[in-house]
Amino acid sequence: MKYIFLAGSFVLFMASCAPKKDKEQTANYHLLGDTVVIAANSNLQHKIKLDTVAEVPYRMSLSSAGTVKAIPNFYADIAPPFSGRVLKVFMKLGMKVDPGTPLFEMVSAEFIETQKNFFAAKSELKKAGLNLKRQQDLKKNEVGSVKDLEEAEVAYELSLKAYENLKAALKIYQTDPEKMVLGQPLIIRSPIKGEVIQNELVTGHYLKSDEVPHAKIAELNKVWIAGQVKEKDIRFIRQGDETTIEIAAYPGRKIAGKVYHVDELVDEETRSVKVLIECENKDYALKPGMYVTVNFKDMPQNVTVVPLKSVLQMNEDSFVFLQTTAGSFIRRKVQTAATDEGRMVILSGLKPGETIVSEGGFYLLEAK
Repeated sequence: MKYIFLAGSFVLFMASCAPKKDKEQTANYHLLGDTVVIAANSNLQHKIKLDTVAEVPYRMSLSSAGTVKAIPNFYADIAPPFSGRVLKVFMKLGMKVDPGTPLFEMVSAEFIETQKNFFAAKSELKKAGLNLKRQQDLKKNEVGSVKDLEEAEVAYELSLKAYENLKAALKIYQTDPEKMVLGQPLIIRSPIKGEVIQNELVTGHYLKSDEVPHAKIAELNKVWIAGQVKEKDIRFIRQGDETTIEIAAYPGRKIAGKVYHVDELVDEETRSVKVLIECENKDYALKPGMYVTVNFKDMPQNVTVVPLKSVLQMNEDSFVFLQTTAGSFIRRKVQTAATDEGRMVILSGLKPGETIVSEGGFYLLEAK
């Protein structure tokens, strides 16, 4: 009987408390459909602050991780066109080079075969030229036939084409055909202006034409930063926009850059877009492969902003409480962008001039 008495007392106690809590909630607010109506004498009146949605000039600021890359046009992998053995190495790490600067010398059976083919083509062209001249003279003196002359012309054209092709190939290998001697080594020269940033060549090393490059040259006075911008923020990034680059290795230092290119493709895994930023790099502080932080600055434009505390989150949705009439509020879903100095940029869901709950909106969550 003792336990029954205690249980009954507990039920009576809870019953006496419940009406009081319901009465307190009723005094604070009541619901009219989706609208929360706060009573005039509710203590919530002092806990909730209101603000008017404004449209102000704003410069969107975004940050992204980035990676330093050499600009492709200012970067070259040095690899031989033929297999062969290295005879001499002229280049050194850090050496400044210009287009045509000798890098290393090698002997190659394939290159010697190309030389032989060139000299053979040159000889055939000379013979074809002499034969053509002879046929032209015979025809002029009405001794030769038209058929022989036409055959000589065709033979000369074919010989000339073969000679020009081999001559062009030698120029691609940066060899002067007019000064070439049969059996001379192949000199590999720099295709660009820059600096030797990698050199793994050793005298006597046998190179294969399909090997990975053993030397690299780059001009690093300018570099690219490859940054990643989220799909939802890419609308704020334009070619020519100014950026600042921060490097962990140099605390406090900021390097200026400009957006060079915005990729047309979205990475399906990260839902981001690659953005290339071009930066001056006179002192080589930015090194290829280095991680940096990119700060994008959009051109000033008028945007809708609200206090940061006014935006609430539930699951994946952002929303605010919008005042419909004095003391009446309805939940309004919004699409947000970046935050800055205690403000949130609203992309959609609100209009300038509307009144929202700027602080204390979480007190109204119990009513929903």
